[in-house]
Amino acid sequence: MMAVATYTKAGAKAATPAKLDKKVFGLKVDNHQLLKEAYLAYLGNGRSAAAKTLKRGEVSGGGKKPWRQKGTGNARFGSSRNPIWRGGGIAFGPTGDQNYVSKISTQAKRQALRQALSLAATSEKIAVIDDMAISSAKTKDAVTLLGKINATGSVLLVVDSKTPELVRATNNVGGVKLAQARYLNVFDVLNADKVVFTKPALVHVSEWLGDKNE
Repeated sequence: MMAVATYTKAGAKAATPAKLDKKVFGLKVDNHQLLKEAYLAYLGNGRSAAAKTLKRGEVSGGGKKPWRQKGTGNARFGSSRNPIWRGGGIAFGPTGDQNYVSKISTQAKRQALRQALSLAATSEKIAVIDDMAISSAKTKDAVTLLGKINATGSVLLVVDSKTPELVRATNNVGGVKLAQARYLNVFDVLNADKVVFTKPALVHVSEWLGDKNE
């Protein structure tokens, strides 16, 4: 087990620090290839094929032959919608049918997440708080609490479950992302300057990524 900075729900230093499971937060990461694959898979799986260009047959107009076949000294052309003409169709543009989904096994995803959490722990980016109960649902109270636990920059706040009050309190705080433990991913962990777990969320992640689920 590894000790980590721990705070009470009021933001004060806890008398007893929480412990991180070395099998989840203590891996030695020498090869970042798996992290890269999981990172790109997350981006690809969330990407939609929205880009689409019009082919020659889809561009309006161009029904009339620009000039007669012979006698003008120009090259032969049957339509002004030819791809080499301005305003014509696009020969090899995106069609909107592209598939950016990348498949990665469940075990590989979990291992990549363990590696990301281990890198965060090594860089001392992880903190634990007893609870993030903000009954007032005020943004000001959320900012004050995060300031007390030195959570600055890009903050990933991991909770066991989201409450309407907590969502409302953190929704407008710049740089703060609220995530449930069950949906934790490599992308969010690697992009965070600080990863703050509530104690219930830490227990959930440790059980989820522990050896018993392999």
